[in-house]
Amino acid sequence: MKMLHLRSEWSRMPTGLFAQKLSEIGEYHDISFDPTMPEDELIALIGKYDVLLTIWGNFDIPAKLAEKPGNLKYICNVSGTVKPWTPTEIIESDIVVTNWGDAQAGNIAEGAMALLLSTLKDIPSYVISTRAGINGRGNQVGGTLYNARVAIYGLGVIGIRFVEMIRPFGAKLYVYDPYVENLPDDCTRVNSLDELCQNADILVVHAGRSAETDYSITARHLAMLPDNGVIINTARGEIFVQEDLYAALKNGRLRAGIDVFDADIYPEDHPSRQYPNMTYTSHTIGIPNWPPQDENILAPMYEVALENLTRFKNNEPLKFIMDSVRYFRST
Repeated sequence: MKMLHLRSEWSRMPTGLFAQKLSEIGEYHDISFDPTMPEDELIALIGKYDVLLTIWGNFDIPAKLAEKPGNLKYICNVSGTVKPWTPTEIIESDIVVTNWGDAQAGNIAEGAMALLLSTLKDIPSYVISTRAGINGRGNQVGGTLYNARVAIYGLGVIGIRFVEMIRPFGAKLYVYDPYVENLPDDCTRVNSLDELCQNADILVVHAGRSAETDYSITARHLAMLPDNGVIINTARGEIFVQEDLYAALKNGRLRAGIDVFDADIYPEDHPSRQYPNMTYTSHTIGIPNWPPQDENILAPMYEVALENLTRFKNNEPLKFIMDSVRYFRST
């Protein structure tokens, strides 16, 4: 089995233990990508291999590869993101595409729990007060998860892990996800985002970004949350109307633990960075180890890729196939 990674300038494909493991599975080539290469030559080069490996920072895969795949049968995307470099023509072709599936679910769910407990217990505010020489309780509100209404927007693999983690705290769990048929027994289904927010002391966002979820949480929904309510978002910033979220936090009525913002409208000097009722973790809350690119550690994402490549070599079913439905619902 011949495998290829075309290393672009921004490629984050590791060259240590993961590359070694790839070479144990088959013939692995890591070649520098030439952005000046004519498209036909690029397609011909990729077509000499059975598998193309992609990751963050990948070059744009030509849509015409779907028509002339050559020997290529499988694109193993090591990361979660697929859309930026994989056109729909590839997804709809006979070339199979996979991604990391549930590899990061545990780490991101842990991050959401960390932000939730930190925000609910006002830990950032206590840190600010302590550094200012103030002892005791000031403007902190506090709270407990016991009997709290926790509303979960999106119940994919990360949402499921989050439910497993929050379950022992005794919260009342409400879920809005029209694409999930079966909910855990302790979760109550609601049928709209309005109904979800009306049943929320804490709103936790795990939905994937799509045309359906983009800017779906507005000022109207935020107004439904109670005073001192908590917002946790480790999904995508664009799920909120950003200015509405800023306004809800600026007046101090709500508290938030935010891992993701719409970077295009969140400059370094944005006033919200100084809000005492908001914690921002810069889209890093799900990093599984530090440094994140440790060449001697096989993080779950690499283990998933190696398992799928071994399955492909042995003509076994692949996990986490990116079909059209999953592609359009994913970020």
